[in-house]
Amino acid sequence: MQVEGQWFEGQSELAGSALRLNGTGVRAVAWFKGYAAGLYLPAPATTPAQAVDMPGPKRLQIRMLKDVPAEEFVKALNKGVARNSSPDQLATMQGRLAQFASLVSALGQVKTGDVVNLDHEPGRGLSLRVNGKLRGETVQGDDLFAAVLRSFVGQRPYDEKLKAGLLGQKS
Repeated sequence: MQVEGQWFEGQSELAGSALRLNGTGVRAVAWFKGYAAGLYLPAPATTPAQAVDMPGPKRLQIRMLKDVPAEEFVKALNKGVARNSSPDQLATMQGRLAQFASLVSALGQVKTGDVVNLDHEPGRGLSLRVNGKLRGETVQGDDLFAAVLRSFVGQRPYDEKLKAGLLGQKS
């Protein structure tokens, strides 16, 4: 599937499992389009609960449409997770969220054309890959990826149209 000139493969593989493209969308504010994203899951999901609670590996692929300082991603990450997590959930993962944020910060800048994969391997945690290269260590805990995914498809997502697209709905 092509979105804003970016190609998303219909299938992907992670942790020995085949994943299929559930949906795609674009993160836009007014006329500024920052990235296109695709959600890869083991089976179709049309609701946030289905996507977040589905067992198995998952991938959120982000294809950059503009150069963006990594710190902007960190700010959005922290805000999105806070808006879509309970105080207890936040307290439980605060240290790991900071660990993941430091991996993102270490990138310095994400450039136009970069492919960023946020990968979830059950029992292992959340991995960050940029252009196919693993960045840092996997951050432990299945709950962290769930929190990040809720930032995209939860009650208070970054972008409603992006949410609808990732869930395979018309936006």
